[in-house]
Amino acid sequence: MSYILNIETATKNCSVALAKNGETILCKEIAEEGYSHAERLHVFIDEVCKVSGISFQDLSAIAVSQGPGSYTGLRIGVSAAKGLCYALNIPLISVDTLQVLASKATIAEGLIIPMLDARRMEVYSAIFDFKLVKQREVQAEVITENSFESITETVYFVGDCSDKCKSVLTKSNFNFLEEVKYPSANEMSALSFQKFQKEDFEDVAYFEPYYLKDFMITTSKQVG
Repeated sequence: MSYILNIETATKNCSVALAKNGETILCKEIAEEGYSHAERLHVFIDEVCKVSGISFQDLSAIAVSQGPGSYTGLRIGVSAAKGLCYALNIPLISVDTLQVLASKATIAEGLIIPMLDARRMEVYSAIFDFKLVKQREVQAEVITENSFESITETVYFVGDCSDKCKSVLTKSNFNFLEEVKYPSANEMSALSFQKFQKEDFEDVAYFEPYYLKDFMITTSKQVG
């Protein structure tokens, strides 16, 4: 019997799920315009364990969304996951954020393209088939009317980019599942358990989130 705590903080959604053998027991999450991960995450972790009646000592592993996504959100999630792994001496599992997002779409055929907002018309994206097998690796790309134009299959876009992309991506085989906006720890449960069974673990000491792009720090101009 394996209990895995799943942590997803790559976007505005601060999400925690406790899973038993790949099935979510309880998920606690909130998506807010102002990132509240630093305040909410540890509260959610405590709540899902207490409500489920599972102690930290019962956990078999900690899983964390690896990115891409918000620099600050990823840092908070990974720091919490690594801290728990160190304290409990249990494995760390990383899960592809875009695969988690794609897992929220249930389709019978075609392709799923999860997209997370970056800057301006730029997105983080990947391509999966309807069985969630990755067809193209993660990229940071600028969306234009020519994006994905070579794809003839039915495409389902998911993520928080619908508002800025649906007026540009207008081919007849393109569909936007606007209700699927953010990745959730709920969908991490099955993915992390698959990795747990394969003993596909990270080195807790050296693991870093997958930022994809260098974090840009803007310094304010001083008048003087």
